[in-house]
Amino acid sequence: MVTKIGHRGAMGYAPENTLKSFKKALELNVDAIELDVYICKSGELVVIHDDKVNRTTNGKGYVAEKTFKELRALDAGEKEKIPELKEVFDLVNKKVNINIELKATGTAKPVYELIELYIKEKSWKYEHFLISSYNHYELREFNRLSPNIKIGALLTGIPIGFAEFAEKINASSVNLCADFINKEFIDDAHNRGLKVYVETVNDLDDIGRMKALGVDGIFSNFPDRL
Repeated sequence: MVTKIGHRGAMGYAPENTLKSFKKALELNVDAIELDVYICKSGELVVIHDDKVNRTTNGKGYVAEKTFKELRALDAGEKEKIPELKEVFDLVNKKVNINIELKATGTAKPVYELIELYIKEKSWKYEHFLISSYNHYELREFNRLSPNIKIGALLTGIPIGFAEFAEKINASSVNLCADFINKEFIDDAHNRGLKVYVETVNDLDDIGRMKALGVDGIFSNFPDRL
């Protein structure tokens, strides 16, 4: 059974990384949602994909240079606001798992602290979370802080040695672009006890091809197609 993951919520139907998008993903019966996290100037963990607000909002400038109040004043599409990570946690409320992508250096510790708070005070479990990043040093730091939470190494291509690197950082999965996936990589990862998740797959033919290759999970903007 392939894990159905809503990419930035269900961004084919609602503005990406907004509460509306995550709510839609839940309505489409995803197994998990994926989102992206930065730290803004005033210290809050905010859910947005880019280091700048230019593409996804009506504002301009770097996320890290804006306070949460300034970010909250922006329109993230369809009058949605940039959410805090804890708002997404409250919306999801343990209904599905959450894949948090660490987008910037220094995000590991505050994300870890927020997760620990929800585990201790709101009955969440470590199994509800997967932490991923292209920054494998940040992943290693997160694993040092919380070895109980699974981490997934993000890739844009297939490295020499296939999934060998993922073992070195104690990853449980490898998440890579569907453009680069092949059976040799999948087999190597599986032989090492690793899951393989692919992104971002929206076309029905591509979805069928990914399933035939034997991937463990698919990120999609249209999770109802999976």
